[in-house]
Amino acid sequence: MLKLIQRLKCKPLFFFSYFCVDDFILLVSIFISLSFSPDYYNVAKTENGRVSYPLSFIDNYETSGGGCHPKNIIFLTCDAFGIFPPISLLTSKQAIYYFLSGYTSKVAGTERGVTEPQAVFSSCFGEAFLTLHPSKYADLLSQKLDHFESINEKINVYLVNTGWIGGAYGVGKRMNIKDTRACIDAIFNGTIVPDALEVDPVFGISFPKCIVGNTVPPHVLNPRESWADKAAYDEQRIKLADMFINNYAKFIDVGFTDYSAYGPHLPK
Repeated sequence: MLKLIQRLKCKPLFFFSYFCVDDFILLVSIFISLSFSPDYYNVAKTENGRVSYPLSFIDNYETSGGGCHPKNIIFLTCDAFGIFPPISLLTSKQAIYYFLSGYTSKVAGTERGVTEPQAVFSSCFGEAFLTLHPSKYADLLSQKLDHFESINEKINVYLVNTGWIGGAYGVGKRMNIKDTRACIDAIFNGTIVPDALEVDPVFGISFPKCIVGNTVPPHVLNPRESWADKAAYDEQRIKLADMFINNYAKFIDVGFTDYSAYGPHLPK
């Protein structure tokens, strides 16, 4: 294992990367020069670099590794087709459908040979790591959500999209990280008003018309409004919905709870 003894000066690019590490860190897919200096901005081989560090480097980390049940659950997706809102509030049954679907996208630069967006359905957002059938984890999540709702401690489930806006990959642009942060802040601040939600007519998911403080533009919250060609958006939305339906067909079988009614519906 390569140990970097040199002090690393990290720039604050994301929420958690404000740490300068004296001992060692784990670098994944980061370019290392012959002098053993990491170059975080070199994307010649891949754009999918990562840096890991011990939890003890975080001042207020929980030493027990445990905690109470969450008030909010966030599913993270990267929609390269430009269809999903940056933030959607899911019902408990929709949460199970989208959990089983585990939708995200591969884009150019993340894997060798990927030159255009590809829809990826990874059950429970981690299919490769599951030891049991995905429905086992989905049923367990459903039981937890139903239990806490029954004792008036409802858990909100959100789908947060950091993908493309204004068009699919190659036409639109990547979601501004400031907008993503504002959506996350709204979740934790509890400022998403249920009465100010709009429902997508195909996917059935609810998204806010505005964020308190108007920190996220309305045309970003409603992705259809960010597309210059609304008919093209509608067509792309149907194509993506069809992908969801075809993927979910493998879960419709005897002995499994069918959540397909809580997924997208194609117009008749």
